[in-house]
Amino acid sequence: MKTKFQKLKAISLMVLLYLFSAFLFSACNNAEDKNKSIHPDDIINTKAAGDVEAELTDAPYVPKPLEYSSPRKVKVHLEVIERTGRMADGVEYTFWTFGGQVPGKFIRIKAGDEVEFHLSNHPDNKMPHNIDLHAVTGPGGGAAASLTAPGHTSVFSFKALNVGLFIYHCATAPVGMHIANGMYGLILVEPPQGLPKVDKEFYVVQGDFYTRGKFGEPGLQDFDMDKALREEADYVVFNGSVGANAGDNAMQVKVGETVRLYVGNGGPNLTSAFHVIGEIFDKVYVEGGDLLNYNVQTTLVPPGGSAIVEFKCEAPGMLNIVDHAIFRTFNKGALAQINVTGDENKTVYSGKQRDDVYLPEGSAIQHISEAAPKVAVAERTKEERLALGKTSYETNCSACHMKDGVGVPGAFPPLVKSDYLANRVDKGIGIILKGLSGPIKVNGKEFNGVMPALQLTDDEVANILTYVRANFSKLDGMVNAADVAKVRTGDIGH
Repeated sequence: MKTKFQKLKAISLMVLLYLFSAFLFSACNNAEDKNKSIHPDDIINTKAAGDVEAELTDAPYVPKPLEYSSPRKVKVHLEVIERTGRMADGVEYTFWTFGGQVPGKFIRIKAGDEVEFHLSNHPDNKMPHNIDLHAVTGPGGGAAASLTAPGHTSVFSFKALNVGLFIYHCATAPVGMHIANGMYGLILVEPPQGLPKVDKEFYVVQGDFYTRGKFGEPGLQDFDMDKALREEADYVVFNGSVGANAGDNAMQVKVGETVRLYVGNGGPNLTSAFHVIGEIFDKVYVEGGDLLNYNVQTTLVPPGGSAIVEFKCEAPGMLNIVDHAIFRTFNKGALAQINVTGDENKTVYSGKQRDDVYLPEGSAIQHISEAAPKVAVAERTKEERLALGKTSYETNCSACHMKDGVGVPGAFPPLVKSDYLANRVDKGIGIILKGLSGPIKVNGKEFNGVMPALQLTDDEVANILTYVRANFSKLDGMVNAADVAKVRTGDIGH
């Protein structure tokens, strides 16, 4: 028989198990309720109190968090502007914009807000435009009520029923052309209690562009409908142009800060494999809704879709934001950057600890392909070659040798004041045409790597080397296409 003590012990254990189970059930219910969607039926009959003028911002910046918790009547004034701007260095494009920039202005409201929307079409514009906000419940997301001729303003209202991050875009025929010219942006509908606090918030939207000329071809480029129909984008960019938020324009964060990125994809065609090199997303609000996923490396953002990603910056350095359909990043412009400053944490990331030579296949030059097809062109002036060379260098060379030509210690040799380049009889032409591998010494430093041959025309090689020699090494004399042709055919040594 059980003793009285044993019975009491058994009863106590049962009580503890019951209380623990009740606690877990309550905790799970609370967590579920916290992330549970607010049903539109709970919002429809709420009344707005007081008028608010919406703060609108250009990417990568975001309006400050909203301090009110009860619904407001929010007025939004947005102007459509058709303007010519930079697509890449030396390349211009006529963008159609919401507010003068691509993407359009970031709009921040809360669930239950009554929005009075004013869409103005600048009198200098050539086309009628409208707006379809994916946050709107109603015909065309507002498109039917907002078709606006140049020199006019349309006004319509809607109630924000659903929490989330939503794309907006023009929906005037031909719809694809209006979107392809840059007519998209993001509208955030926060829950009434707001989003959890973070240290920094940024706004990043990807878009694909279709131009008559190929990537990097200089001058004013027109929209190419045939390429758009074939979904053959010349440019895939973040925030409207190549390098819009890279280098000196990178977003700034400190070690230890938490970051929230509001990510959109204007399209019109390509799905984004959104990734930040050197970070893991602690949280992802999947497809811009309130479903949370954790510890995500890459998240898909479809055209006309969005996502919210959050992470904490633990180590200093440059974080590269990319579309991990990776040729889009290195060959079509899909690169933005976050510059993280602060003290190093060697426990989190050590940096390179050693560097050994490893040549299992020997040191023979390795070619990716044979020489590029020869294209006869008229010789250019030095000024022309410098301008074209800058664009070609940044497209083909800067990923390894850096935009300012300083290279990467121990990996890619510098081009700045390069004694190796200065001593080349062929002015460096053979390196670009035929590649280079094995040990070399540049400015007293040892390098042992592989540079593949590049598929470039004689003219493009001449442009790059004229730019490199003049800009980085301060060497006299330009390189002509005829010089490149001689090296290509073996008429001049290396």
